[in-house]
Amino acid sequence: MTAAAATTPSEPQALAEAAAAAMWTRDRACQALGMRLESVAPGRAVMSMPVRADMVNGHAMCHGGLIFTLADSAFAYACNSHNHNTVAAACTIDFLAPAREGDVLEAEAVERALAGRSGVYDITVRVRGGHTVALFRGRSHRIAGEVIAGLAAASAEAR
Repeated sequence: MTAAAATTPSEPQALAEAAAAAMWTRDRACQALGMRLESVAPGRAVMSMPVRADMVNGHAMCHGGLIFTLADSAFAYACNSHNHNTVAAACTIDFLAPAREGDVLEAEAVERALAGRSGVYDITVRVRGGHTVALFRGRSHRIAGEVIAGLAAASAEAR
């Protein structure tokens, strides 16, 4: 076994965690919004975000764009968990109930299908310990490159 193989995550869970950690170091948007990556697994991710006073609209509800951003972020971590650079091709969201200042929102992303360069993911946004706020469906498209550059070559070499 080479030195690269010893440090290369080869198990799917370890790969998902390494890819998420690499993404998080560069993800200033999620960090600025106070999001937390609660968990990640192959094709899955859970993110949370506290609803702050500066996130509330004129109806005293969390702005829908911020709920969308949380769902989209969980989607991103789920679809990049295989260490392939993957972006959104399309997405839809249905808002079901409001979230209020002081709530903590959780978005759970689940991979439903992955074939070739395309994937389908369902994301449920809930108030922590409470009701469902939104349902989001995203379609992903794999582009060139890896989240952790060179990892595929190191993994292949290790085999």
